[in-house]
Amino acid sequence: MDDRTNTIAGWVLAGGIVALGLTIVTGEYFHAERPEKMGYTIEGVEEEASGGTAAPEKPIEFYLAAADPAKGADVFKKCAACHDVGETAKNKVGPVLNGLGGRKTGTVAGYNYSDANKNSGIVWGEESFLDYIKDPKAKIPGTKMVFPGIKNEGEAKNLWAFLSQFGTDGKKK
Repeated sequence: MDDRTNTIAGWVLAGGIVALGLTIVTGEYFHAERPEKMGYTIEGVEEEASGGTAAPEKPIEFYLAAADPAKGADVFKKCAACHDVGETAKNKVGPVLNGLGGRKTGTVAGYNYSDANKNSGIVWGEESFLDYIKDPKAKIPGTKMVFPGIKNEGEAKNLWAFLSQFGTDGKKK
């Protein structure tokens, strides 16, 4: 090492020592005791009792039962460019969605599925559909479906309620 390298190393070391010293000194100077009660008091607002009296979480069946097929028909408009449903439904860019509940992916006659869809082994039901429709590419990597998904859980449930009312023949159940 030459003198210049030693000088630079010395200054870096001295700067580090000064920074460490200033951190310790300012930490002691600006030290504050923890308050007995955290937060701020807001005038006119009553404190809630915390005795475990909160309403119990409702099971998912409650929310699925509350899904609205009519609202799902509006959500289906996002899907209608690629999918069809009903008695006169035909395969488009995507397969017909009649009889979706209980159907295994990759089984619609006359539709050319990607290998990823054929090999996914998914049987469509409420849970699998809701999980898939949030982000199709994440659920089945390699799928041809370019749809970004439906992130809103209420919309997805309404869409499932709409689609699940169609049998394999396209008639409403």
